[in-house]
Amino acid sequence: MEEELIAGVGSRVQHSRYGPGVIIGVKYAQYLVTFMNSGITEIDKDDPLFEVLHAAHKSAELETISQVETSLLKILRLWGNITEVVPMGERWIKGTMILKPSDPNLKPKEVPLDVFFHKIVMVRDRLRVLEQQINAHKVLNDEEKINLQQYITRIYGSLTTFNVLFREKEHWFTGEKGSKED
Repeated sequence: MEEELIAGVGSRVQHSRYGPGVIIGVKYAQYLVTFMNSGITEIDKDDPLFEVLHAAHKSAELETISQVETSLLKILRLWGNITEVVPMGERWIKGTMILKPSDPNLKPKEVPLDVFFHKIVMVRDRLRVLEQQINAHKVLNDEEKINLQQYITRIYGSLTTFNVLFREKEHWFTGEKGSKED
């Protein structure tokens, strides 16, 4: 039984399906883990797809709210500079985006597509962080949170034009109408 308790709050973990994460809570048979790519999930301690990369504090108890908040701050510090690797579509690799002004006297601007794509992915990642901050906000009421979430959803909808650049559909922006491409 002691072997199950090795990984405590703050332990860095890896899951074959969910990717990298950090344990934010310990239950009898599960860990509560926040994953970089998919949010908070309960994982069975004996899940064969789950691996502890760096074990932190041993714990057998559920965490209190203040302990969870402390853990989340540690997670943000540990993983703050890590972003999800999102592959660009094969046909765009080594491509160039050309911005041509209507005035023929002005020079066009060329931007490597991998640079542009990286910026699009960063916008998406920052929108996700904003969503998480809204959901966790202590002062906003539920109606205010929903209104802000709807606004973010409309932003995602405005970005669906760029879905053509993504290799995998699972990384697409989706707006209010679902996952159809504009």
